[in-house]
Amino acid sequence: HEYWRGIHRATRVGARTHADCCGSRLERRQCCPASRQHDTHFPTHCARAQCGRDTARVIIYICLHHWSQTRWVRLGITSLEEYARHFNCVEGNTTLYALPKAEIVTRWHAQTTDAFRFCFKFPATISHQAALRNCDDLVQEFFTRMSPLEARIGQYWLQLPATFAPRDLSALWPFLDELPKSFTYGVEVRHPDFFAKGEAEQQLNRGLHERGVNRVILDSRPVHAAIPHTEAVREAQRKKPKVPVHAVVTANHPMVRFIGSDDMAQNRQLFAVWLTKLSQWQQSTTPYLFLHTPDIAQAPELVDTLWADLRSALPEIGSAPSIPQQSSLF
Repeated sequence: HEYWRGIHRATRVGARTHADCCGSRLERRQCCPASRQHDTHFPTHCARAQCGRDTARVIIYICLHHWSQTRWVRLGITSLEEYARHFNCVEGNTTLYALPKAEIVTRWHAQTTDAFRFCFKFPATISHQAALRNCDDLVQEFFTRMSPLEARIGQYWLQLPATFAPRDLSALWPFLDELPKSFTYGVEVRHPDFFAKGEAEQQLNRGLHERGVNRVILDSRPVHAAIPHTEAVREAQRKKPKVPVHAVVTANHPMVRFIGSDDMAQNRQLFAVWLTKLSQWQQSTTPYLFLHTPDIAQAPELVDTLWADLRSALPEIGSAPSIPQQSSLF
């Protein structure tokens, strides 16, 4: 039971409000005309708050871990542009494996608006092969390649391997300290010592909080509780870490990666604990919620399954994404 018990006992590390750190979300929208350029294109879950002429205030970013899948064609989602009509964010998983070509990054910019947010992973050449050491050239190449999307970056985040242990924090801190201050960052760890509630975890949380960096929260309970009756489920169970869920907020944009199964009733049951957390967090932070399924084709079904409960907890998000022909796939 310790696997999921931690989620109920999680505390906020050195809590500060958005206003303490960088002004209220609404105030930042008012002082940044560029960020309001495409307000009319916000998906419904970008809640709006009226204040003079300013209209938009994002209370939460909800997204999938891909923006295209062949079976989504039947849903009317054939491109990033179509995906962005329904979701205000995406988890950029592909950058872990390779840098996109410059012309592809330019195309991504053309297919989205200033309301949209990308959350790209740092390349594995930085996080895994170089282990955050002596990689300034790789980091510069990464930021330069992604620069056309600079105004649409939600978070850049490190997904560190399980071999990244407490002894390696001495490499993490200088790496984070040298990053450009204009972006938001997240760090996902997988080594068991960072989930043991001991000195190692305290050092991690303290160091992230001091730097305003989010600790990425992985909730893989659903996929590991699933019956392994398909290859997609079995593969997800092999690849996704089975770590305790520590819902700790270290900065202003907590990121939750909910790794669902192909059992939607089970997903809904295990997601229930997040409804309270997200409702609490959005009062002083802007959370990111990434929804996964073993078979990416089922991700829209997971959204449908969870949306009514999410709306009950966060009424401002409005109606579920109006994805056409959804029932025809399921």
